[in-house]
Amino acid sequence: MTTEQYNTCVEWYSDGVYRFILKNIKDENKAKDIVQDSFEKLWIHASKILFEKSKSYLFSTAYHTMIDSIRKEKKMVEIDNKPEHSYTNGYTGINDILNEALQKLPSIQRSVILLRDYEGYAYNEIAKITDLSESQVKVYIYRGRMALKKYIGSIEAII
Repeated sequence: MTTEQYNTCVEWYSDGVYRFILKNIKDENKAKDIVQDSFEKLWIHASKILFEKSKSYLFSTAYHTMIDSIRKEKKMVEIDNKPEHSYTNGYTGINDILNEALQKLPSIQRSVILLRDYEGYAYNEIAKITDLSESQVKVYIYRGRMALKKYIGSIEAII
């Protein structure tokens, strides 16, 4: 990869990688650090990485860096077994409700859902990024969506 191609990668992918990490960890400074570390690793290995594979490399690197960071801090998010939420006291916005629900998911489920539904990756691409099998990715996405459905309830309840 040339310097020009590296700069193109920064221009094209930095926002997407940042959004992906920020949605997972909800800490702007840590997200910026992880993105910076990911681009640093891309720069270090630029001679070995094809430009066409740079997006996948960046998301994989950012994901693994985020997981390492989470493990260091020993933050584990679990879904509460609370009854479904009721939002009849006031509409706070579907995006806010969805973000709140996403934060209740375990990190692996949140990550695969964000990669699939927010970033538009295919199951096989998500499997490569997360070092999971394609069937594991599908299971995590299914379980995460079911947990989101249980947490949120019906769409009529929030509108």
